[in-house]
Amino acid sequence: MNTKFKALLTHFFVLAFFIVVALAYFSPVLQGKKIFQSDIVQYTGMAKEQNDFRKATEKEPYWTNSAFGGMPTYQLGANYPHNYVKKLDKIIRFLPRPADYLFLYFIGFYILLCCLKVDFKLAAIGALAFGFSTYLIIILGVGHNAKAHAMGYMPMLLGGILLVFRKKYLWGFVLTTIAMALQVVANHYQMTYYFMLLVILLGIAFLVDAILKKELKHYFISIGLLIVAVALGIAANATNLMATKEYADWSTRGKSELTISPNGLAKENTGGLSKAYITRWSYGISESLNLFVPRLFGGSDGENIGESAKSYEFLREKGLSHSKALEFSSGLPLYWSKQPGTSGPAYIGGIIFFLFILGLFLIKGKHKWWLLGGVIMSLLLSWGKNFSSLTNFMIDHMPMYDKFRAVSSIQIILELCAPIVAIMALVEIFKTANSTTKKLNSVKLSFFISAGLGVAILLFKGMFDFIGRNDEMLRGAYGNEIMDLVVLDREAVYVSDTIRFMVYVLLAAIILWLFLKDRLKTNLAMFAIAVVIVFDLVSVDLRYVNNDNFVKARQMEEPFQETALEKHILKDSSIYRVFDQAQGLNGSRASYFHQSIGGYHAAKPAGIEELFDYQISRGNTLVVLNMLNVKYVIQQDEEGRSVPAVNPDANGNAWFIKKLLEVSSADEEIFALDSLDSKNEAVVNTKVFTTINRFNFQTDSTTIVKLIDYKPNFLTYSATNENAGIVVFSEMYYKHGWNAYIDGKLTAHFKVNRVLRALKVPSGNHKIEFKFEPEVVELGSKITLGSSILIGLIVLGGLLFSIFPKRKKEKV
Repeated sequence: MNTKFKALLTHFFVLAFFIVVALAYFSPVLQGKKIFQSDIVQYTGMAKEQNDFRKATEKEPYWTNSAFGGMPTYQLGANYPHNYVKKLDKIIRFLPRPADYLFLYFIGFYILLCCLKVDFKLAAIGALAFGFSTYLIIILGVGHNAKAHAMGYMPMLLGGILLVFRKKYLWGFVLTTIAMALQVVANHYQMTYYFMLLVILLGIAFLVDAILKKELKHYFISIGLLIVAVALGIAANATNLMATKEYADWSTRGKSELTISPNGLAKENTGGLSKAYITRWSYGISESLNLFVPRLFGGSDGENIGESAKSYEFLREKGLSHSKALEFSSGLPLYWSKQPGTSGPAYIGGIIFFLFILGLFLIKGKHKWWLLGGVIMSLLLSWGKNFSSLTNFMIDHMPMYDKFRAVSSIQIILELCAPIVAIMALVEIFKTANSTTKKLNSVKLSFFISAGLGVAILLFKGMFDFIGRNDEMLRGAYGNEIMDLVVLDREAVYVSDTIRFMVYVLLAAIILWLFLKDRLKTNLAMFAIAVVIVFDLVSVDLRYVNNDNFVKARQMEEPFQETALEKHILKDSSIYRVFDQAQGLNGSRASYFHQSIGGYHAAKPAGIEELFDYQISRGNTLVVLNMLNVKYVIQQDEEGRSVPAVNPDANGNAWFIKKLLEVSSADEEIFALDSLDSKNEAVVNTKVFTTINRFNFQTDSTTIVKLIDYKPNFLTYSATNENAGIVVFSEMYYKHGWNAYIDGKLTAHFKVNRVLRALKVPSGNHKIEFKFEPEVVELGSKITLGSSILIGLIVLGGLLFSIFPKRKKEKV
């Protein structure tokens, strides 16, 4: 059989195996069920208006008014013209969600190991080890799909880079280009940024190696090819990237113009997120031990240990029914480390940890150093405020580092590198040419180090009090007796999972020892090590994401059911906004049914957050609600039920004012709202809008402006006024794309009241239109199209070169 065909057939069966495994783990998808993902529920609420518009018109609005008073949909799943990379991505992820992401984990890591010339059997084992890494499964459970998406393509991109450095220039270039394009289309730039830090370490290691081997020419050829490949991959996503950059500057990720905090003190202004916000989720230093002992620090905020819980026994003794006691013990607050909370540990596997240690003894050369560097870098940076000197240095000096929150997320680099080292260790073990004595000694030493760590963890148990940062609050909720028992449960899982770790390390060491002593054949040893690795990881994964996480499809497609409250408000057919006081800026239920000033997003519009921080939180609620046309406020009655309160003073969709108040800074602008008569006055920053030179206007009883047609991206008004004047619109000002037309003529508009649009309108009767016509989409689409065509031609050329290789001329 042709060698190439045989290899292709082998890879085909491996991919088929991955499909089976992904569907087996998430088997409810075969019954048409969907995984309940809290973040996706929130996204569905945010994107409801956009999706309804798309369904009705088959067009993209690129703007929604259902969340935060109005924002672009660039980060809400907008579809752009000529986005062929996204079409390719959908072809690759053909399985039902979330099995598609698990499959992506598998194939990405398998491709990476194949690029490292790892045997397909060990590559498949590595793929399973990476894919079932507990953090990667947990993020699927909570709905961090973009993060999972980006991580799935990360190994593939790394494989392309390594192929280029292996002098496989053509296919390394092609794989890098395509993988980079797919990585960017995943739309989680924080993960891409962290991967870039790893690539810098790789580049340094390869440069040192090139200098030692006197191969600088090859090194710089590789760097040049990779720069072009990355640029092409990025250009194929030009629209998304350009639009995201444009929006980011307008959001909380951009540099604030405000220099004073709400309390009047000087404001920290880093040009990005605050250090406190960036480092809120910082991994505890000792907490890092749960990379190989999963529940060393309790596991999660809602740990299920069932009838073995001390609290279960206590509640049964107190007379509670089995079901009630079990209900409590199925969601115990066992986590007790440094983070505000967590859905589970970043467990890479006890056996993978053991094999990682083994790899440090057996692996030689450049790969060892950049992979070890990646692990150390990832670990140190994940500590955040617990290693503030390094973290502050990165925030202050590393470009764009301050744009991303939750620094603990950088452990994804560790979760990528550690399994590579582990599989490379197995490659060395199964090589027949290497010294058996050295391998046996390395296995013994790695076992003693790993088991010794386990023993040390047990011996040092007395150093911990097992008290969490939220325990005082929990004691108020559950009582002292229950929380005392929860502390005992934390201690119990600490011990049991440490012993579990040592057992798995022992099993792995025995398998390798038996192989090296010729007691196990190669294939049987590989199978055995694969079984214990998968069993180790999956048994922990199932604690956090299992069949119980799945619901009927309709529950995810329509996550918010209409209640009497929504029905009551929806009887009002006018255009208005709703404010849910209980949700504030952190919930999208109101957005699902109405136009809301709240929402749920990691990068909120900066203006709306400023209104909350500088006005609403300081008690100046009515001015803000009125000017944003909030007609209904959802409040809680004495029994905790949600009830709608009508705001009779809401300003409406648009209104003529009598006076513009001139200010000369953003600080003056936001604080001028403290005493603003928003129906008759508006605040304008004349340092920004320098053409404004008239500030007083006449209005009378005949003055009127009405919204006569509404679409999220196209608003039409009629205006009547005997005198020229200024109309303020209860719509968010966004200078990149919104155009105003008076009687069909493009007319400049400006910003007032920190967030709203305003327009000079001549006397008489006029038709006013606001159209969202983002230039960034038009320009980006042209770049995307050109890049996609170029990538297609390169891939086609590569295929032709492979099918019809250039024959060497025979010497005469």
